[in-house]
Amino acid sequence: MAINPKLLEFNKNDDAMRLLISEMEHKLENIYLGGGKKNIDKQHSKGKLTARERIDYLVDKGTETIEIGAFVGDEMYKEYGGCPSGGVVIKIGYVSGKQCIIVANDATVKAGAWFPITAKKNLRAQEIAMDNNLPIIYLVDSAGVFLPLQDEIFPDKEHFGRIFRNNAIMSSRGITQIAAVMGSCVAGGAYLPIMSDESLIVDKTGTIFLAGSYLVKAAIGETIDNETLGGATTQTAISGVCDYKAKDDKDCLDTIRDLMDKIGETEKAGFDRKEPKLPKKDIKGVYGAFPKDRAKPYNIKEIIKYLVDDSKFTEYKADYGKTIVCGYARIDGWSVGIVANQREMVKNAKGELQFGGVIYNDSADKAARFIMVCNQKNIPLVFLQDVTGFMVGSKSEHSGIIKDGAKLVSAMSNSVVPKFTVVMGNSYGAGNYAMCGKAYDPRLIVAWPTAELAVMSGAAAAKTLLQIEVASLKKKGEKITEKDEKELFNKIKSRYDRQISPYYAAARLWYDTIIDPVDTRKVISMGIEMANHKKITERYNVGAIQT
Repeated sequence: MAINPKLLEFNKNDDAMRLLISEMEHKLENIYLGGGKKNIDKQHSKGKLTARERIDYLVDKGTETIEIGAFVGDEMYKEYGGCPSGGVVIKIGYVSGKQCIIVANDATVKAGAWFPITAKKNLRAQEIAMDNNLPIIYLVDSAGVFLPLQDEIFPDKEHFGRIFRNNAIMSSRGITQIAAVMGSCVAGGAYLPIMSDESLIVDKTGTIFLAGSYLVKAAIGETIDNETLGGATTQTAISGVCDYKAKDDKDCLDTIRDLMDKIGETEKAGFDRKEPKLPKKDIKGVYGAFPKDRAKPYNIKEIIKYLVDDSKFTEYKADYGKTIVCGYARIDGWSVGIVANQREMVKNAKGELQFGGVIYNDSADKAARFIMVCNQKNIPLVFLQDVTGFMVGSKSEHSGIIKDGAKLVSAMSNSVVPKFTVVMGNSYGAGNYAMCGKAYDPRLIVAWPTAELAVMSGAAAAKTLLQIEVASLKKKGEKITEKDEKELFNKIKSRYDRQISPYYAAARLWYDTIIDPVDTRKVISMGIEMANHKKITERYNVGAIQT
């Protein structure tokens, strides 16, 4: 029996993707342990649930969640013992039927202390809440700023103080904020729950004060214990700082569910949704359809069929600007406009061959116009990234590639409908920008385990850096053999490859999360649902786009 080359390639791709997903799941298993079993047991011995247990208890049973920043802190702060998930767990989910975002300090990680990346992650949660009018719930259990790194978290614009500024801004916009003091809440961190709309505190385990008993003794000579100073009874019955006193963690979380149940509806953005349909193709088939070799061409339209309802895709300008594919579809019932990089070699109208994954003048022009149309029609945008950059060379420069690229970047930047970005493969240089990278405010940006994010590919960067290094060494009079060059190249490439890994990016919150490709539909659907909470009040300014 003859071997089917296409089937063989499909199976190889499938195996490679499943291996990457297995690696991702193994990393998550370790991350979910937070500060380790010993610290989890210590949390339980105090009658407290862990951050993940609190969220699991709070959200509606049987409903979907999206974790934001699970890989934050990965391989960072090793000199301090690490900081799994940045010491805070953040999930978008449903409480009493209301979609919301939940932020829970993980007290098993350095007693919930705030590292610099912790602040960045908390600010991202607040950004999501503000961009989407999404209720936010804070489950506070933190020792405050991690003092050895205080200079990297305290004074700057995007540091710790921005949290409280955002509390005030959200309050002014009518975005619901509920905070529960379920452990320590000290110093500047004490402002977060009290600047929220309503606050709860757990008896005997929750304390909130500007200064603990030791600092009070040192500062003013007063001797007092923490419970009397700022425990639940003090802060509800005497000071009135907190609004609700709970007997334990579960009672506190039950009360939050009751409060969420009473929230009224807000005016919606009006994004169109019909009855959801599954793709005609089994979505797991995307494992085999997406090539393990990132230099290998594939037809993005085949990938789209695995992701959209009924595998139905209405393509825009199908015969023009073929290295970017644009069109309409539905994802879990939601109407979307898709902008995707085409990785197959294609021919333009003149019969000239164009490289896949590269943005040419005509494709930039087409994508810009499609983005404008989606804004006029109030359709959310989904960007599927696998891009190596814009076309270079005299022909492109003489054709005005910079102008056409600027038009695309301008159209995308000025978009008022929500944008969602999925980095499937390459995300290099200005291509990342044009296809709605992190700098362009996608409501969510996620990556598949196959993603790479960098100015250029590892091989290209290593060759460039190698030339510079070799020239420098020769200038010093050193003789470089072919073997030396090869060793130097491998050393440079190895370092660069580590930096373009999806985990390196996710650790720094350049991605909101890394996902199994089969979860792409869920992420986009829940993302549009949350975006629908905020009515669009701006008009898309077509005049701002260079046409």
